[in-house]
Amino acid sequence: MTKNTILIPLALIAFLAPLPVRAETAVTTAQSECALLTGYGITHRYFGATRTQVQTWDAIARYGRFLSQEVGRGSWYQGRHELLVEVPYHMAVDHDARSMVGGYLLGSWKFTGLDGISPYVFAGGGILYVDLGLPTMGTKLDFSYQGGTGVQYFVRKDTALMAEYRYHHISNAGTAAPNEPLNSSKFLVGISFFH
Repeated sequence: MTKNTILIPLALIAFLAPLPVRAETAVTTAQSECALLTGYGITHRYFGATRTQVQTWDAIARYGRFLSQEVGRGSWYQGRHELLVEVPYHMAVDHDARSMVGGYLLGSWKFTGLDGISPYVFAGGGILYVDLGLPTMGTKLDFSYQGGTGVQYFVRKDTALMAEYRYHHISNAGTAAPNEPLNSSKFLVGISFFH
């Protein structure tokens, strides 16, 4: 690893990440947010009925709409409800760059009580068109459920860098045989803009 390989990412982080902005200036007043996430996913072989290893590069466009004003002010759970709509693209890097695309609907709780950062949890599901060429999946129209957690670090009043982990399940929900599920972990980073 060269010196430049280390210095360039550190300089980029220092440029983009000044002192934290008070989280309440963005998260507590915004009506919506738009985010772009990218990252890596890998299946857990032998977790449940998963037998096939699939590694993915993931790109997700997200739109979030806040459903409530701030709840629980002054308590540990202070935050807001948010509905997330995602359009994911998952490219299987170890299966000839075959891909999956679809849509997810997720519910989220965004914690607002910390300065400059906003942790969140989410869960939900959706549908995927799966073109991995795996005969063990039974059909190309599949379903997904998922849940995870993340954190947003505010670099401006309305802009946050984000890091996220999610457990991700795909299967055909018994609509065809065979029905090998893909149980994965996904590690994502991104940027979010609040409106």
